[in-house]
Amino acid sequence: MILEMDCGNSFIKWRALDGTVVVSGGVVESDVGLMAAILAVPALCITHCRLVSVRSDDETSSLVASIVSTFDVAVECAKPAREVAGVSNGYEDFARLGLDRWLALVGAFELAKSACLVLDFGTAVTADFVASDGQHLGGFICPGMPLMRDQLRTHTRRIRYDNFSAEQALLRQAPGRTTAEAVERGCLLMLRGFVLTQLELAREYWGQDFEVFLTGGDASLVKDMVPDARVVQDLVFVGLAVVCPLP
Repeated sequence: MILEMDCGNSFIKWRALDGTVVVSGGVVESDVGLMAAILAVPALCITHCRLVSVRSDDETSSLVASIVSTFDVAVECAKPAREVAGVSNGYEDFARLGLDRWLALVGAFELAKSACLVLDFGTAVTADFVASDGQHLGGFICPGMPLMRDQLRTHTRRIRYDNFSAEQALLRQAPGRTTAEAVERGCLLMLRGFVLTQLELAREYWGQDFEVFLTGGDASLVKDMVPDARVVQDLVFVGLAVVCPLP
């Protein structure tokens, strides 16, 4: 079985595959939590491992050492690259492009084999443009819903509401009549406005001849704006398999 991990700054997303079938997985907050979660599934027999990490080198090395000692397997780690699988990194300094973004756009091009716009809705929102020849044209980064609401909660004294109120506020899009509704719906409108500008730019590049990929936890908030988009929650893992192929 293959163990795959997407190691972010706050969480580790993991999954185990038997061939191409996902048999288990989850999200944990720490290395210790990861080991506990995997070992809690006795049917898993890990024979290969690959990961992408945006953590520090020391943190990543510590995690790799834990995996090697626990499961006695080699660990393949995704690395920055100028070009891979027909995709050319568009950053002036290719090593500065976040590995999670890089893998997502590599994964999208692997699936589309054509021009594509990759929109990732997490703590931050990212947009990346890949031309039909695989050239990454660059992208944009802006705050996602979690960052926008947290900034307002932190820096505005009178804005205080709980997560349940936030969820309820997003059930409608009318002008808000409570602070929670006003903030949540306002942030959502900013998010949706960002999507519209990315679609306009993609059309300037390619007309209608491109695919849109949506990924990340808040992708559902904009899915109705792009009904033909492909929602691929594990897009980073698609790219990880491309850049770290296993025998």
